[in-house]
Amino acid sequence: MIRVLFVCLGNICRSPMAEGIFRKLVHDEQLTEYIEVDSAGTSDWHIGKSPHEGTLSKLAEYEVSAEGMAARQLTVNDAEDFDYIIGMDAENIGNIHNIFGESNHQRIIRFLDLTSHQKDVPDPYFTGDFQETYDLVLEGCQALLDLIKKEEVFS
Repeated sequence: MIRVLFVCLGNICRSPMAEGIFRKLVHDEQLTEYIEVDSAGTSDWHIGKSPHEGTLSKLAEYEVSAEGMAARQLTVNDAEDFDYIIGMDAENIGNIHNIFGESNHQRIIRFLDLTSHQKDVPDPYFTGDFQETYDLVLEGCQALLDLIKKEEVFS
């Protein structure tokens, strides 16, 4: 089983959006028995809360499920439990490394490094632009799935 973890600051906007979109892509490619998806935040501000209304609304608009999602904080154990750890921005990547400490995890990736954008996914909690975030996350999720399909063997 390949395990993918999306990480942002609070785990209510970007990372649950990515979790939902990536789950849908995995389902559509009939890879659910091979790939498991989750999300977390580097802060403890929203633990146990549902995704932000803007995220829920945008996911519903595109018929992407957010069922069962609740914010949680990234833990040291996630370094061992997940194969791909995807941070939404450079600050998240730094926080992931701080939380993991001396972990030598090989696949901590800044999300949009997988695309031609080479920048951070803007946080719609602050920008209010959930459409821009959705578009970037969708592109990143497709690029990540393409990478996983290249790197991993499914049989």
